[in-house]
Amino acid sequence: MPGHARVVQVEADDILILEASPDSIEEALGALQLEYIGKGDGKLGSRDLVLQEVLVPESSRLAGRSAMSVRLLYRYRVTLVGVSRQGKRFRDKVRALTIKPGDVLLLLGSESRLTDATLRLGLLPLVDRGHSVLQREKAWLAVGIFAAAIAAASFGLVYLPIALGCVVALYVLLSIVPLRDVYTSVEWPVIVLLGSMIPIGGALESTGGTALIAGGIVDIAAGFSPVFVLALLVIVTMTLSDVMNNTATAVIAAPIAVEIASRLGVSPDPFLMGVAVAASCAFLTPIGHKNNTLIMGPGGYRFGDYWRMGLPLEILIVAISVPALVTFWPL
Repeated sequence: MPGHARVVQVEADDILILEASPDSIEEALGALQLEYIGKGDGKLGSRDLVLQEVLVPESSRLAGRSAMSVRLLYRYRVTLVGVSRQGKRFRDKVRALTIKPGDVLLLLGSESRLTDATLRLGLLPLVDRGHSVLQREKAWLAVGIFAAAIAAASFGLVYLPIALGCVVALYVLLSIVPLRDVYTSVEWPVIVLLGSMIPIGGALESTGGTALIAGGIVDIAAGFSPVFVLALLVIVTMTLSDVMNNTATAVIAAPIAVEIASRLGVSPDPFLMGVAVAASCAFLTPIGHKNNTLIMGPGGYRFGDYWRMGLPLEILIVAISVPALVTFWPL
């Protein structure tokens, strides 16, 4: 009942549309014990309610007008949550605020309604930054399902990948996670990379490349103890991880570690664990790990900034990890 909602008594099964900041909306959901009902009959479901940032160009129908004057909620079923103008944020009484070109708006509604509103009003959607409305009433259910799967795998009742797959299936069936989010959350480039690098690791082993590389490392360290060879392997793996994906590095370096241990006549356990540790330590370059790349732009870092902190850190890791490896996994 747009325009008269403040005087209407709220009853069970009513559908409420709240206008506030994202944090305030989430707080209200928890404090008032509100929940979203299932999708259907034109009602908003928890799987459909999303937050979208849009930019107002000069040609937009919303420029120079307010959300109230264009009847944004009544016509488009979309709520204006906040406005950002040249770094200044407006969160109170934003419905009556006159929108200007260049403003960034935070809209709340279903995905289809948001798409329709942005097209009809001439707004420009910004890159999705992962805004969503939390389902607090299902938080404990999600945690319980995940904990049960981990417990079952820990006690050997079920294989871990199968347990986690069941968790994802239950999340979808119970509307905790939308099916589309499951698909978009999969790191497809990593899967493709693994699919291509695993055969390369196998090819190195079958063609003798692994033995050649392992022999080269053993020859370089000839006359030294296996601990020195282990340290050399950690350094080489760590260097590869700085220019390659850490998963791909581990896939290639693991067979080399086993071959080195075989040539030295020692246990492969410390060498394999050394590969696991070293492959995870990509600190010298912004391309070694996606997290390094993500912070490069926002932090204003240059390529050379990484080794200033990364080099001392990698030296420290080698100095600590090698003694720890031979202590916990004796040669």
